[in-house]
Amino acid sequence: MHQVIILGSGPAGLTAALYTARAHLNPLVADGHEAGGQLTLTTTVENFPGFPDGVMGPDLIANIRRQAERFGARFRGGGASAADLTRRPFRITIDGAVEECQALIIATGASARLLGLESERKLIGHGVSTCATCDGFFFQDQEVIVVGGGDSALEEAVFLTKFARRVTVLHRRDKLRASKIMQEKVFQNPKIDVLWDSALEEILDVAQGKVTAVRIRNLKSSTLTERPVDGVFVAIGHSPNTQVFRGLLEMDEVGYIKTHEGTKTSVPGVFAAGDVQDRVYRQAITAAGSGCMAALDAERYLERSGL
Repeated sequence: MHQVIILGSGPAGLTAALYTARAHLNPLVADGHEAGGQLTLTTTVENFPGFPDGVMGPDLIANIRRQAERFGARFRGGGASAADLTRRPFRITIDGAVEECQALIIATGASARLLGLESERKLIGHGVSTCATCDGFFFQDQEVIVVGGGDSALEEAVFLTKFARRVTVLHRRDKLRASKIMQEKVFQNPKIDVLWDSALEEILDVAQGKVTAVRIRNLKSSTLTERPVDGVFVAIGHSPNTQVFRGLLEMDEVGYIKTHEGTKTSVPGVFAAGDVQDRVYRQAITAAGSGCMAALDAERYLERSGL
């Protein structure tokens, strides 16, 4: 029996672990299927307060984890595969083992969304990627396409210019959704082009086992063209990792957990923090902040419940 179980080990989960551990709640943290969350896939983080010269994403995660462990947080690998929230204590299945807890904090984050093409699936890791910081190095002096129009897509594009000869941003509309500062960075970078009103129809060539070109449809004229490229980076957003809790907690149409009065969910004693419930800000600092809130909410719930 655990007083608190925390699912996820990104900035939200680790901050929740730090606060609940300092409150002597002895939290058990399940790392999840992507231990450390999305920050482990980044290089320099320049917008996390307290680091004027920036900090490497994996280093930031490692530091918060050590800080939580210092106060008694316990960690185990694996993610939740099933949950029973209909009774107390809650029962969570993690890698086949059933763990029980009085309060649950869900900080399982979100995963990159894909286009849904068969060729995309078959060429993942062979020229198709969802992470420029992970794979950009392999595209030295090559031509790549970034699919998307938000901050994530433009951040990927700017990062890729460190390696690629030419980066093309492929966007379905005639305006970008990204912040003005990111748009300025892209428009001012001579290595980046933007292809407007266009959609990726196909990635070639599965038969060769590598990306050689893409087929693009102009959404205004319906014209199809082929463009030689060496890599495709998909940056069209993320899907919350909430499949285990479908039907158990109130969610929006996409699957983000709905919260109220801070981090409370539709089930008393269950709290949600970070990208799993935030479809607006999705920043490391806001995730950490909501992890703190979830920990405080869980502590107060346990005190009021006499648990």
